[in-house]
Amino acid sequence: MPTSKPTKPASPEAIRAADVPPKARQSSYPEPYASRVAGREKRPLGDLFGLSNFGVNLTRLKPGAVSSVRHAHARQDEFVYILEGHPTLVTDAGDTPLAPGMCAGFKAGSGNAHHLVNRSASEVVYLEVGDRTPGDSATYPDDDLKVVAAPGGGWVFTRRDGTPFQEK
Repeated sequence: MPTSKPTKPASPEAIRAADVPPKARQSSYPEPYASRVAGREKRPLGDLFGLSNFGVNLTRLKPGAVSSVRHAHARQDEFVYILEGHPTLVTDAGDTPLAPGMCAGFKAGSGNAHHLVNRSASEVVYLEVGDRTPGDSATYPDDDLKVVAAPGGGWVFTRRDGTPFQEK
């Protein structure tokens, strides 16, 4: 009786996270906002496994770098877990120093704008996890910027009043 071999999965089952190539395009922000996240490197771990309900990135911040423009999502939850280094979490409540083993979460619709800033002399490495709820948008309270999810994927950036964003 012939035996059949198990088929190899289309995506890996286990990997070394640091071996995943970084995203080719590190930011979807228009200028001058894209320059603010220079020094940030994301490795899309969830995409490698074909995950569609949530995303996971292994993210590295060089000294002086920020994780994103400070923002709050309307429909998507976010979570970060610090692996290495000592970033500062900046929220509407102020600054909170973080260390390896600490985590932070941001409930969709809370309005609590946030980002991480690496004010230290060493690199910061963390996992960021976010859901992929359709129809999301985000506000940026420190900047004349907002974003909505595009129907086919990606993001559409505008000014706060909804006028198209034109790079200078």
